[in-house]
Amino acid sequence: MKVVRKEHRGYTPLYAENLDPSSSNKGDSKESFYVGPLAFEDHLNQWPSEEILPSWRSTMESYHEKVLSAGTKLISLLALALRLDEDFFEKVGALDAPMGFLRLLHYPGELEPSGKEIYGASAHSDYGMITLLATDGVQGLQVCREKSKQPQVWEDVPSLHGAFIVNIGDMMERWTNCLFRSTLHRVMPTGQERYSVAFFLDPNRDCLVECLASCCSESSPPRYD
Repeated sequence: MKVVRKEHRGYTPLYAENLDPSSSNKGDSKESFYVGPLAFEDHLNQWPSEEILPSWRSTMESYHEKVLSAGTKLISLLALALRLDEDFFEKVGALDAPMGFLRLLHYPGELEPSGKEIYGASAHSDYGMITLLATDGVQGLQVCREKSKQPQVWEDVPSLHGAFIVNIGDMMERWTNCLFRSTLHRVMPTGQERYSVAFFLDPNRDCLVECLASCCSESSPPRYD
């Protein structure tokens, strides 16, 4: 609690967050730790002391940098898939000091009995460009492919050893005029302790996000400002 979350950096306790305000649960059954951008906002990050967790900060910084590099390569592949130049998102400034947030997540295995449904993470979509998620292989993550349809159908996401799970975020959905849809997902308790590490890749805060030319036409005009 000495490094409790401030400005999306630091520790978030169990049940302190509810990602789906429409649900009646008391809060998501997870605890987490945020590490924000290193290049230009590192002074905002909160770090446990080296005496308590030696080498922890350097490990987190190294992982942050490597996954940021992997994420920018993936963004170039998305550009090609959208019939754009490979370096399109670099040229528009999205990857000029991007907003990369690392979130360490822990879901406890045993929970206190409750009369209400408990979520490890209630249903939500991420708000940035893409999310790269590493898991420990314990099940619980679910996705809804058709998020606008009712009733919603949820599917378990298999864990592949050595692979990232990649989610499209809300900003990429807007950028592509809904051609790429953000991923509605949740985490359900399984009775097993679960760890995962999410990396949220968001563009530079000053980058202009507007409908891509390859994603709109006379029959499909831009849906967003």
